[in-house]
Amino acid sequence: MDITDQVLNVMRTAGEPLNAGKIAELGNIERKEVDKAMAKLKKEERIVSPKRCYWSPA
Repeated sequence: MDITDQVLNVMRTAGEPLNAGKIAELGNIERKEVDKAMAKLKKEERIVSPKRCYWSPA
């Protein structure tokens, strides 16, 4: 499982919009890796932002 899948999994499990810091904390993933994965997911339109700085799966 790559980092993008881990990030999406953490988001789905939480059931609420999360910021990158919380995703890193809940998934035990380095923050820098979370930021890279989220950039990729945003570009692919697989995550959406319901409010500023918080993200959830599309």
